[in-house]
Amino acid sequence: MDALPISLIRHLADFGMLVILWLVQLVIYPSFLRISADQLVLWHRSYTTRVGFVIIPTMFTQLFCQLWAATTSGGTLNYLSLTTVLVCWILTFFVSVPLHNKISNGEGEPATLNRLIQTNWPRTVLWTLAFILGIAAA
Repeated sequence: MDALPISLIRHLADFGMLVILWLVQLVIYPSFLRISADQLVLWHRSYTTRVGFVIIPTMFTQLFCQLWAATTSGGTLNYLSLTTVLVCWILTFFVSVPLHNKISNGEGEPATLNRLIQTNWPRTVLWTLAFILGIAAA
């Protein structure tokens, strides 16, 4: 069996992140507001561990493929796509992860949860844009 071409892996990873982010934005994060405060910490710790098995490999695959496309093919669309992914990584680790840490530490009051939802919109839009740019660059 032949290996999948890296361009197809890129599109799959880009699409995977698009789907994940829209599910997180429209379904998962808003559901945190409906979970009782005493259950939220336990649920959130379980959620972040389990979802990490899907998100972390997808993020790294996407980053590798984006770097590959930008360095081997070049082109404005590939550079823009890589830039959007890098911005998503920055937002993830400097905005989203600290908010998730607060929730896991029992500081998941509605203001924190609403901040998580609101600050996730830029990531959702940018990961959608990375997918579109990747398709356009193909």
